[in-house]
Amino acid sequence: MNFRKIEDDALNLSKEERTQLVQKLILSLESPSKAELESDWLSLASTRAEELDKGDVKPVPGHEVMKKAWSLIK
Repeated sequence: MNFRKIEDDALNLSKEERTQLVQKLILSLESPSKAELESDWLSLASTRAEELDKGDVKPVPGHEVMKKAWSLIK
């Protein structure tokens, strides 16, 4: 499918459908890429590991984290 066909199809959508399409397109431009997300997560994991190693933070058992999470969403 080429650009002209997509453009023509988009312009023939209803106003509501065009609005939804525009919102999705804008979000796709603002959202970080998969590579950026992976890099950010690796950086955060590294920082957290350093904090644990230095004793700056204390680890919390997973079952306690899940218990608190469930209590917050109920």
